[in-house]
Amino acid sequence: MSTSGIWQDIGAGENIFTKFLRLIFLLVAGAAFCFLAFLPLTWPQQAVLGLLTLLIAIFLSRGSDSYLVTLMLMLISMFCTFRYGYWRIEQVIRFFQDPASHWGALDIFFILCLLFAEAYAFMILGLGYFQTIWPLRRAPVSLPEDTEDWPHIDVLIPTYNEPLEMVRFTALGALNMDWPLDKLHVYILDDGRRKEFEKFALEAGIGIGGGESHARGKASKPRPRARWCAR
Repeated sequence: MSTSGIWQDIGAGENIFTKFLRLIFLLVAGAAFCFLAFLPLTWPQQAVLGLLTLLIAIFLSRGSDSYLVTLMLMLISMFCTFRYGYWRIEQVIRFFQDPASHWGALDIFFILCLLFAEAYAFMILGLGYFQTIWPLRRAPVSLPEDTEDWPHIDVLIPTYNEPLEMVRFTALGALNMDWPLDKLHVYILDDGRRKEFEKFALEAGIGIGGGESHARGKASKPRPRARWCAR
């Protein structure tokens, strides 16, 4: 098994062994996250940590596109963001605790505005990851080996003012989709009711439809009195 296949198996496997490995990974990543996030570092040490983090992220992203690697990249991103936020808050506290600092109400106002803006950015980042983390676990379902069991697909191409030269390439491209021809149905929905579109559809074996009125154009709902030319 390739390295990418191993990552895929660990990230999406449902047996006890792969679940145990994922649990160990999360525990180790969480412990390292907490330890490094609060670790006081000098500027040279911080530069080394940032460079190592960047190299690890590049190495992982090029090694595999599995769910586990994607989750790890998310954790690295959240770690960098959290460490920056912790550093920012720590510096603000030190500024106010320093007896040599001369600050006033205007300083407090601008610092609070900065903190609220960064807190908002951190919250959007976290919510964005929260929304996308679970769909990534939906493993793709393979199609049946027998193409007779594949579903039928309808491709609808709504048009009104577009010229035939533009729609022609779209329709022919849809006909050349990698799908069984007997299960691929392409239709041009021409609200303009143009004769040249009907002629092209009949020559190409494409369905053609249009309504009695095009007052609402493409935004209109399908009309029950639409006419169809047989493919």
